[in-house]
Amino acid sequence: PTPGAAGAVVPSGGAESTLQGATGADTARAMHLIAAYQRRGHERADLDPLKLAGERPTLRDLDPATYGFEPSDAGRALRLQPATGSAVAGLLGNADVNADGETTLDELTDFLRSTYCGTVGVEAEHIYGLREQNWLRSRFEAPIAPLTLEERTHVLERLAFAEKFEAVLATKFNTAKRFGLEGCEAMVGGMKTMVDAATLCGATDVLIGMPHRGRLNVLCNVVRKPIEVIFREFLGNFQDSADGGDAWQGSGDVKYHLGTAYDRSYPDGRKVRVELLPNPSHLEAVNPLVVGKARAKMDLRGDDRGDSVLPVIVHGDAAFAGQGVVYETMQMVGLDAYRTGGTIHVICNNQVGFTATPAQGRSTMYASDLGKAFGCPILHVNADDPEAVCRVFETAVAWRHEFKTDVIIDIVGYRKFGHNEIDEPTFTQPTMYAKVKTQPSVLTKYLETVRTTAPVMEEAAAARVVQHVDDVFARAFEAKDAFTWDRDVWGQNWQAIVSPAVVGHGAFGKTGVSPEILREVGAALSTVPDGFKLHRRLKGRLAGFGEALSAGAGIDWALGEALAFGTLLKEGLPIRFTGQDVERGTFTHRHAVVHDQENGETHCFLNHVSPDQPAKLQIHNSFLSEYGVLGFELGYSFETPDVLCVWEAQFGDFVNGAQIIIDQFLSSGEAKWMRQTGLVLLLPHGYQGQGPEHSSCRIERFLQNSDEDPDVIPPDLDTIEGQTRQVQLNNWQIVNPSTPANYFHALRRQQHRDFRKPLIVASTKALLRHKLAVSSLDEFATGSRFRRTYGEMFPDEVVADGDVRRLVFCSGKIYYELLEARRKLDGASDVALVRIEQISPFPFDQVAAYAATYANAEVVWAQEEPKNQGAWYFVRDRIMTATRVLNTKEVRPGYCGRDTMASTAEGYGAVHDAQQKRIIDVALSGELSSAADEGGDGLRKTA
Repeated sequence: PTPGAAGAVVPSGGAESTLQGATGADTARAMHLIAAYQRRGHERADLDPLKLAGERPTLRDLDPATYGFEPSDAGRALRLQPATGSAVAGLLGNADVNADGETTLDELTDFLRSTYCGTVGVEAEHIYGLREQNWLRSRFEAPIAPLTLEERTHVLERLAFAEKFEAVLATKFNTAKRFGLEGCEAMVGGMKTMVDAATLCGATDVLIGMPHRGRLNVLCNVVRKPIEVIFREFLGNFQDSADGGDAWQGSGDVKYHLGTAYDRSYPDGRKVRVELLPNPSHLEAVNPLVVGKARAKMDLRGDDRGDSVLPVIVHGDAAFAGQGVVYETMQMVGLDAYRTGGTIHVICNNQVGFTATPAQGRSTMYASDLGKAFGCPILHVNADDPEAVCRVFETAVAWRHEFKTDVIIDIVGYRKFGHNEIDEPTFTQPTMYAKVKTQPSVLTKYLETVRTTAPVMEEAAAARVVQHVDDVFARAFEAKDAFTWDRDVWGQNWQAIVSPAVVGHGAFGKTGVSPEILREVGAALSTVPDGFKLHRRLKGRLAGFGEALSAGAGIDWALGEALAFGTLLKEGLPIRFTGQDVERGTFTHRHAVVHDQENGETHCFLNHVSPDQPAKLQIHNSFLSEYGVLGFELGYSFETPDVLCVWEAQFGDFVNGAQIIIDQFLSSGEAKWMRQTGLVLLLPHGYQGQGPEHSSCRIERFLQNSDEDPDVIPPDLDTIEGQTRQVQLNNWQIVNPSTPANYFHALRRQQHRDFRKPLIVASTKALLRHKLAVSSLDEFATGSRFRRTYGEMFPDEVVADGDVRRLVFCSGKIYYELLEARRKLDGASDVALVRIEQISPFPFDQVAAYAATYANAEVVWAQEEPKNQGAWYFVRDRIMTATRVLNTKEVRPGYCGRDTMASTAEGYGAVHDAQQKRIIDVALSGELSSAADEGGDGLRKTA
């Protein structure tokens, strides 16, 4: 039988004892015993420094008697067949500890216990391939070479830095929260060993994501953030040189959420950049950003294996088992669009989650059991054995280098204090903390180890190492006030990008493209390779593209988007576009990738615009995730300002599956951590009677997170510079474009500024094929630009400006419903229609100008969404401010839309149709509520 094979027939004891000493019986029994230890030895490994489980009963599977061995066999040399597999033969040879050429049962069981039941526990049974299983086992079934004295000194010094760091902060700032690493300090030495080993395997970047537990220690001792800076942050008086002073001031974040990067050089010439990403307290939220950023680095270097980049994610035991984004992130490891060559997952296992016990936090034996679903090797290690911790990290790096998959390290330790240092843990864990109170520190234990085991370190030499560490921290504390930190906040790829503290330059004059280039891109969009069997229904679509460009009119949404992408690619600006079903498009409109109907081969039009095309489109259907995928794309964008990164939701309604990424990173990352991104979110939005889950991207949530002051009009909005500065000082842009051309310009301007801002697009569904929602070629051509608003486009259909009775502001596809309904009325209408395309930052100046143009008109905001949703509450205050400040006469707009609702939309088509008709009718002719009448319905029932 194969070692480790589950379900093999096991020779029984008792009746088989007459086979004692027979070659075949010894071989079978020994292999079953070995397989049992390989499979279940970890269950009896010495992993818990606190030994909370007490004495554990012997597992029957690990008892030699289970396989027919008698007590009298203990000292007998085993008779084994020569055909025993090489892996087992090697183990048996290693078990022959006295090197007499024979392996006794005692020697075998002692070796198996020390290998699989020591301070390291190995889980490999779930790994798919036998080669992979044997590779991993061979790492532990070989005798452990003792460290040299120099290596021991290195381990001791790193351990001392980790423990003394916490001790210094506890002494100097004893009432401050720091979420210390006490009880798991050996993780720091393990991570430093990991970095060393990774560089020997060719890695030049190590990217780390982790929660707040132990973060300051890792920042100081692994990423080498100056301790002087950390001291000043505890004192509350550190000002980052990247802050913008009076012009722009980031809000900052607490010290245990911050990140940094450090470039390290080794004596032999190796270089590595170690970076810890900033993150919020939302546990595990940073995970997909780490792998996204790693993938971006790989793509920039043409590294398709992940040899140059090592992603590392540190987890808490409760969070790893409890947070679904862990699964979403691990699901990426084998997917072409997301693979990074594997991530090293490190579980800093405190054996408690805030106050919850492991029994309350998971249904599985280990916190790490999720890894079994992905065939990850799982290495458990006792946090009080720093040498074993380092060995496990080395093994993890070697595994990842060899097999390019994820690997999990479960460092089992404890948490010396409560959830934070001023929290009282004995309320909920009295027995655990009774043991913690008497537990010697890992440094104390290791000092005893190096004094009493080979290679022995003289006590005075060990004391000098510890004293050196104390001296380093003491000098740093003295130097903290005078210390300056000249660091690269942004990273090498961001050198041409300016922060909000510096006045940036916009995309004016850069988004329009010559008709010749537009037609060149268009030609590629209507051409497939010779012999390619295109789906018959797409042939007419491609012909339509060519006809629209030839005529210079009738350019629809899909063509407008493709022209934006194709022209950016021709300019050397790459694009990454992912999301569910984006290659075809949820609404069968995009067809960026087409499939040969005979052989299934694919063709991406935009990657064949020209033979010498300087940039490519990476477009990928994502797996069925919002949280993980959006986090990945955000991480990717953090590394690549020159790449237009786009994520599209299948429907905008589903974007709230990624709400944590939006709230904690996308909307506030620049203010908290000085991290810019130009990520574009396409969120299909619009009411078409498809019910509450297929109507709204909840644009009100994005608007609520806009940091624009509704009562302050930025200066110089009548100039390009003022409009650019308004965008630069806002946290993001929210648009609801109503024409293909404006969508085209919105996409292109993302890459033609010298700063980056997220772009939230309430993208259309209804207008994808709407006969009126088309643009002319002139609207894309040189000299054209993004329009923040569209005024009344058909003045000949409306009475004179002074006679206009009602000015209706709206946004998105409802404009076309209003326009079509207005055209059905008799004679010239007394209702003017104005579209607000960019809702945030708000076009105060243009809104005030429209109100002044129609000075006698009642001002109304019309929307499809319920009153407590949509843009109403956002635009209402800003319309009042615009008219009050710029026109010196405040106008309080009326509201026309659905009543307040708990849901986003009605579930019945007939009810939707009736509501939609009523909104249009009232907007054009009926009585409606004003902003002053907050208690009234959105639509008067008498309308």
